Amino acid sequence: MPVQEIAPGLVRWTAPHPDWRADAEPGGSSDWPRLVGSVLYELEQIVVLIDPLLPLDGREECLGRLDSRIGARPVSILTTIHWHIRDRALLAERYRGRWTRAWNVVPRGVVRKPLRGAGETLYWLPGAAALVSGDRLIGDGRGGLQVCPQSWLADVAVDRRGLALLMRGLLELPIERVLVSHGDPVLSDGRAALARALGEAQEAGAALD
Repeated sequence: MPVQEIAPGLVRWTAPHPDWRADAEPGGSSDWPRLVGSVLYELEQIVVLIDPLLPLDGREECLGRLDSRIGARPVSILTTIHWHIRDRALLAERYRGRWTRAWNVVPRGVVRKPLRGAGETLYWLPGAAALVSGDRLIGDGRGGLQVCPQSWLADVAVDRRGLALLMRGLLELPIERVLVSHGDPVLSDGRAALARALGEAQEAGAALD
């Protein structure tokens, strides 16, 4: 389980997605990198897991590493989008004994940023200047960000341009890092990377009109 220490108390790890397909149509709804990201964020009194996925191979070892990191603290498990329930139930059961509310409780120090009409909630971690996204923002393969493909929006009310407009308000945040599930995270100048991604999606949408 490759682990990256992003900032003090902020960890991102990757694991193989069980539904990944090598033959997925480029740009299609099943086209994503095999390794997907999950986030652990330590606050003073609680540990937050966002979209956690454990690898099938070496799972017990990975659970042991999580146990060591979490210690005796309560755990809150947050989900950005319904596709990302992943190992939520397994981990909620594992850590339930220390707190009766194991998931979808947003503690102080984490801010929900729902994208109404786009089926996703992003999470802003002000103490780490980090924005965590699920499917609506992804890595662009060049060290930046992009709005997800249109094929990923078939079950929601917005297109890529509409999604970009929904996310414009995020530019008011002092974003340094953007942790995506699909692709590489942006670890510096995150607000600028987000602004470029939103601008590109809006321009592409306007060109289709």
